[in-house]
Amino acid sequence: MKPSRLLLTWLVILLVIGIVLGTLRALGIAMPANLPSISWGLLLALLALAILDAIRLKRLPSPRLQRQMPGSLALGRWGDVRLKVEHDFVQPLDIQLFDHVPNGLSFDNLPLSVELQPGLRSQVDYRLRPLKRGHFSFERCEIRLPSPLGLWSDKRLLSVTDATRVYPDFARLYGGQLLAVDNWISQLGVRQRPRRGLGLEFHQLREFREGDSLRQIDWKATARQRTPIAREYQDERDQQIVFMLDCGRRMRSQDDELSHFDHALNACLLLSYVALRQGDAVGLCTFAHDQPRYLAPVKGAGQLNVLLNHVYDLNSSQRSADYQAAATELLVRQKRRALVVVVTNLRDEDDEELLTAVKRLGKLHRVLVASLREDVLDRLRQTPVQTFSEALTYCGTVDFLNARAELHERLNAHGVPVLDTTAVELGAALVTRYLEWKKAGVF
Repeated sequence: MKPSRLLLTWLVILLVIGIVLGTLRALGIAMPANLPSISWGLLLALLALAILDAIRLKRLPSPRLQRQMPGSLALGRWGDVRLKVEHDFVQPLDIQLFDHVPNGLSFDNLPLSVELQPGLRSQVDYRLRPLKRGHFSFERCEIRLPSPLGLWSDKRLLSVTDATRVYPDFARLYGGQLLAVDNWISQLGVRQRPRRGLGLEFHQLREFREGDSLRQIDWKATARQRTPIAREYQDERDQQIVFMLDCGRRMRSQDDELSHFDHALNACLLLSYVALRQGDAVGLCTFAHDQPRYLAPVKGAGQLNVLLNHVYDLNSSQRSADYQAAATELLVRQKRRALVVVVTNLRDEDDEELLTAVKRLGKLHRVLVASLREDVLDRLRQTPVQTFSEALTYCGTVDFLNARAELHERLNAHGVPVLDTTAVELGAALVTRYLEWKKAGVF
């Protein structure tokens, strides 16, 4: 319980009066004899009122709070939280509310001022903006309750438990971006349609037509029907995509509000959405993490929700990437041929280890290495050089990029395609490469 501004103001006034009266007495200036008595009387009266007001404040019941918030939030996106206040006060009362927001969530419009009216329930709103993914628990809310005479304010902590999950910023894709992706796919013509005489998966039997190959004739069906019957095939729809996501320390780089790891998650989710729409199965495995995770490839729209719940609380670690161990783990789990997308940040010291790992994967799977590049490297390379320090920085940047390019060229020379892109552009680059390969039928 703290004194209010009103009580402090009255105390200051009485203190000033006392100082003035003492000064006048010290200077020998004549003044009414009853003024000191009046001053002491006012002080005692104020103290009595303050004690009485404090007792009444302690007897006041605490309001009842209810928090309404979304069960999930998107990383970096604002979400609304509503606080409902019920009370038993018989007089209007102005209180202040402050919700104890967990670390990792920023907020706006806190603390809140609420005017409570007798017999009515009040509600106020504030906003949350997640700064990291994961599970967040709300445990209490703080209120400041004024005393009936306004001389004190009492801080009370109310237990109001709630929880929410913060997912990767996939919510934006449900708007215009997903529509743009669908239009993009349609324009490229990569929808899986039956193609006469081509593909790997049997579709149906039909009458032989002009232009069909003799290899398409089903001789048993032809004998039964006594007319030429051809087999029709379509492109295989249940192809599989597995993301090998690096959770090591290199993915902790940050060019904007999001780390490379968060950008990588968003890109994987975007490609998963597109691939699932194409009829393919999507899975995920992580490495360079304290507890590596594996999600087997599955088809269907529901797999996207499974993937979101599988990675929403996944964070990068301080470990270094062990590509050999990750390749061994995936080869044990993934027996069927798949497109393996390795999302990482390559360095020249990864040369031998990475090359050996992707060669092992390439014996069974189609491998694509997506190597994230720091945006600052591009800016430094394009910055004009005017001083000796800037020249050293420029030369170091160019030397690093050249070493990185040599590693990419070596991987390409061994038949391992590399996607060199910035973290922000990773999603579009992955979808473009997938659609190109899907249309060409290279995996």
